[in-house]
Amino acid sequence: MNTPYPDPFFTPDPQAAADSRIVDFAHWAARHRGVAVDSDYASLHLWSVTDLEGFWSAVWEYFDVDADTPYERVLEDERMPGADWFPGATLNYAHHALRNLGDDDTAIVALDETGAGYEVSGERLRAQVASVAATLRDLGVGKGDRVVGYLPNTPHAIIAFLAAASLGAVWSVCGQDYAPRAAADRFAQLEPTVLITADGYLFNGVTHDRRDAGLELATALPTLKATLLVGHVGLPWPSHTYPSLVVPWEDATARTEQLACTAVPFDHPLWVVFSSGTTGLPKGIVHGHGGVLLEHLKTLGLHSDLGPGDRLLWYTTTHWMMWNLVASTLLTGATTCTYDGSPAPFTRPDVLWELAARHRVTVFGTSPQYLLGMAKFGIDPSVHDLSSIRVVGCTGSALPASAYPWVRDHVGGHVLLASVSGGTDIVSGFAGSAPNMPVWAGELSAPYLGVALVAYDPEGIPVVDQVGELVVTRPLPSMPLSFWNDPDGSRYRDAYFASYPGVWRHGDWITLTSHGSVIVHGRSDSTLNRNGVRLGSADIHDVVERLPEITEALVIGAEEPDGGYWMPLFVVLAAGAELDDGLRDRIRDAIRTGASPRHVPDEILEVPAIPHTRTGKKLEVPVKRLLQGAPAEQVVNPAAVDAPELIDHFVRLGADRRGRRSADQV
Repeated sequence: MNTPYPDPFFTPDPQAAADSRIVDFAHWAARHRGVAVDSDYASLHLWSVTDLEGFWSAVWEYFDVDADTPYERVLEDERMPGADWFPGATLNYAHHALRNLGDDDTAIVALDETGAGYEVSGERLRAQVASVAATLRDLGVGKGDRVVGYLPNTPHAIIAFLAAASLGAVWSVCGQDYAPRAAADRFAQLEPTVLITADGYLFNGVTHDRRDAGLELATALPTLKATLLVGHVGLPWPSHTYPSLVVPWEDATARTEQLACTAVPFDHPLWVVFSSGTTGLPKGIVHGHGGVLLEHLKTLGLHSDLGPGDRLLWYTTTHWMMWNLVASTLLTGATTCTYDGSPAPFTRPDVLWELAARHRVTVFGTSPQYLLGMAKFGIDPSVHDLSSIRVVGCTGSALPASAYPWVRDHVGGHVLLASVSGGTDIVSGFAGSAPNMPVWAGELSAPYLGVALVAYDPEGIPVVDQVGELVVTRPLPSMPLSFWNDPDGSRYRDAYFASYPGVWRHGDWITLTSHGSVIVHGRSDSTLNRNGVRLGSADIHDVVERLPEITEALVIGAEEPDGGYWMPLFVVLAAGAELDDGLRDRIRDAIRTGASPRHVPDEILEVPAIPHTRTGKKLEVPVKRLLQGAPAEQVVNPAAVDAPELIDHFVRLGADRRGRRSADQV
């Protein structure tokens, strides 16, 4: 597997690596566990996946997890699914999120696209969580009840979540760019007791009024006892008749209460995060208090090196799993930043960098599309003082090698560019970077600690330096407890364990390299398979999207009824570009040299835009099925797509092609 940079692109400063928490943890494990791991990542990872009980109990002790009752053992049963972690232990996630913040510490910095912001101190955060928890308790919310939020990424969402979690209630949240019907498709499954909704949100210079949408959503949730109304953008609430009791947010947060967190079992449900729901009703994925606590302490505390004095700003919406990590930043004692608005508003496209500089952010998180867009449109973050940033995290899809020099040149040569691959399924990462690991451009430095990551060939044999299925052969504490409304567990087993019983199959193509890194090629269910050769769509997207004339690209491979195989490439052109024969030739040449001759598509077609899920993933499989003629209503849920009008565009493209092929066969 050749990459543009066969040698490490970035090597961490030796002193910075030595001072990192992951190296301190390794020294701690050597002293307290007697394992020969020292500061070498490879040996630390090997220990973490061969001695699960030793590793996860070390994470527990190193981060001083405060259990109300102790665990009987670390792992009672290792089977997947159904691993029984830390039986006997009782604890509460919210207690751990709030315990490391001094009264005068800044817990949350609330930001928006105008550049405005305010800070929430540790004292104020605890007081507001306690007040909202008391309000929820008075409304009948108790252990196991569901509280849902229809909210933008603001401190209100974190406060509401922690209040619900403190009671042992189950939390779920959805961004307000979802239509009420799409939000109800998720929340109605949970039969929630309380809805918390905001008056609106900001995006690209526009204040979006969601007061009526909140009412419509409340009406679609017949189990509600109350609706809490958050005044975020300053719109007055009209005197509508709600189907349940209405409580203003100001009243919910005005009480003087002492926070008392309810101790719950390690695997008590903490939140339900939903799949994108592009092809049907969204799946509710249930995670537990203890599993999330340990996984996020490991991921944020060790891999992201977050602790007191640090600040994280990661662009996300509340319905993307990255919001859950934004909230979990508090577990480490670091400050988290919320952000409401477009990542690159028309009037100030570099506002996130501006805010990162102003607020001395140490970990800045984003997506490949954002970094590529910054480079393509000539935006230079270095006009701001970014010296505080030591990590740029990136996830959502594979980060192409071409982005790495841009980050070095425009953000800083000292910055660790940490590409991460994971999923809502485990609400964390499978592979990424660490402060004591080198980085290869276009690659993820290594599997995460505790993740027994393997690439399987078609026969289920582990392979190195070959493309294979991403599988995990030993359990993780944050693997789902269950899917909501899946009483016999059949949907859960089918989702991850049908291909390899007892082994988690995630659905990605990866290469584990001989130097220990991970290359992500894209979803295995959208793999291109031309003449028996498997190709990753991400490899083609990487090459094509580097071209200045191309804003975005999507390649699919469609099997046809006569046994043929059609592999078109759809491109969105930059302003002023024209898809003529010359550009088509440049695209083919770039793919031929940057990937391989096999990757060259059959056709190159211009489209107005590429459809995505609302968390930014390209709709590869749904587009393929639409082009093959599957009915749109069976293929994709328009409410889960960022630009649903594009569905008809691809339906027409498929119909036109089938019509031409039929005419040719006459």
